[in-house]
Amino acid sequence: MAFDFACLDWADRLQRGETPIADLPLNAEEAARAVAIFNKLRLPDVIGQPELREAAGEWMRDIVRAVFGSMQTSAVGPEVRQVGEVFILVPKKNAKTTSAAAIALTFLLLNKRRNADMLIIGPTQKISDVAFEQARGMIEADPDGYLQKRFQVQDHKKQIKDRTNGARLMVRTFGMDVLTGAKPIFTLIDEIHLLGTMPYAADVIRQIRGGMMPFPESVLVMITTQSDHPPAGVFKTELQYARGVRDGKITDRVRMLPVLYEFPESMQISDEKAWQDPAVWHMVTPNLGRSITLDALQDGFTRAKMDGMGELIAWATQHLNVEIGLALHNNRWIGADFWLAAKEPQPITLAMLIARCEVVVVGIDGGGADDLLGINVTGRDKLTKNWLSWSHGFVHPIALERRKEIGATLRDFEARGELTICKLPAEDHAGVCDIVGQLLDAGLLPDAAAIGLDPAGVSALVDSLSAIGVTAEQMVAVGQGYRLSSAIWGMERKLMDGTYRHADQQIMAWCVGNARAEQKGNAVLITKETAGKAKIDLLIAAFNAFTLMSRNPVAQGGMVTPWDLDPNYRMAG
Repeated sequence: MAFDFACLDWADRLQRGETPIADLPLNAEEAARAVAIFNKLRLPDVIGQPELREAAGEWMRDIVRAVFGSMQTSAVGPEVRQVGEVFILVPKKNAKTTSAAAIALTFLLLNKRRNADMLIIGPTQKISDVAFEQARGMIEADPDGYLQKRFQVQDHKKQIKDRTNGARLMVRTFGMDVLTGAKPIFTLIDEIHLLGTMPYAADVIRQIRGGMMPFPESVLVMITTQSDHPPAGVFKTELQYARGVRDGKITDRVRMLPVLYEFPESMQISDEKAWQDPAVWHMVTPNLGRSITLDALQDGFTRAKMDGMGELIAWATQHLNVEIGLALHNNRWIGADFWLAAKEPQPITLAMLIARCEVVVVGIDGGGADDLLGINVTGRDKLTKNWLSWSHGFVHPIALERRKEIGATLRDFEARGELTICKLPAEDHAGVCDIVGQLLDAGLLPDAAAIGLDPAGVSALVDSLSAIGVTAEQMVAVGQGYRLSSAIWGMERKLMDGTYRHADQQIMAWCVGNARAEQKGNAVLITKETAGKAKIDLLIAAFNAFTLMSRNPVAQGGMVTPWDLDPNYRMAG
């Protein structure tokens, strides 16, 4: 019988305090057997060392039932585990690592394959050590001594060996050199969100999946909290896949069980900040009343709120699984507070912007070979007169090498079509010229002050633009630093009143979230220096374009009026 992992009523289940997983056709006998073993394990670091039958939440038993009750006999071969992967997203303090160790020991106890290898993998040595200590502690806490007799704990190897069949549970730190060539029948990866910045993480997980393929009973479990930065790299990929399965959007040859304790998107981005109401926190804290209490959560929330929005958001990501759309911080740019709500309901592409706008201007900002080059096109809508904004970035491979901490993030933007990773030295300038050329052909650029550039280091780009027919009058230098104050304040206002609409591009949300504002006298500065290593080039390009659009330009073809669009147009009154 095929397993359908879609759980379309997941939000309702969370509201009712139920586990957000689909109803599956499980082998009830095998599921109950696994739960009975899981229940007898004990918490090693709690006074009295209670059994998990009392200390663990029902949500974890539901996962155990799904994993161990999903073995089915194939018509042409051996039994195959239908739940081949589990992706668990659960906040801190919900006994995540302890539960992971308990699942691993349960698998070891039920394993029938001789000399099998099993892995618990942590992204850091510290996290790996915690998982090992929990597993060892559960063995030592067995009052009957059965687990001590069956398992040999080898501290120096971070390994637990089953004396009955030679199987090994090994605890390892994530890394290409440690894991390449592994052929485990069970793998548990803890805190996968910390792998988002590792450029080789996807390759290692691919190796692990490949190593597990020969074993029909194998299972890969990923368990993590939300990231305190916008999801990136392998974490983002796995999370999006799990959501796609849960929401019924991915159905072909699925073996992943998604268990996602998160609020619906509408609750996370609503103006009312619905997620800040303690009355809904039970939805994402399945161990509430056991390893975490509502009073403790409220104390942490109050302290974080007093420390400012940055601390509040950081606390919410870890304790309520609120996903960061913009990396807000205490000295953030005010416009960031309105950015998410200012996305245009209908997706904005360059072609759509050309079709909808009566005039457009261009802003460009870029640095050296290891920096981003950003281009922004801002147009004025023919009908609404709203300003519509679309951006694109370019980067050379050297930037990914020198700035490894953002390499995975940049590759995510490339996959979305929002960033070009150049293969040739002049590919970025050629890309900019291609975009500007389309605007020239459409006759939407003003005769003067059409393209605003950071005056530093743009001579080669100016030559390239001149070669495609951009005149000297159309290219202007836009003063940077404090001279951008008017654009910064103006964009804040138009974002707030809804007359500046953007294309809802993740690369722009990232740049906006990176922007730090600094007050200097009567001016406000948003500069690369105040942003540190984080990139804001596309936002600066948008400020440059905003500066030119603020001059109320007219396209080469002249101003478009409502009468040009609709002969039946009549002015009110």
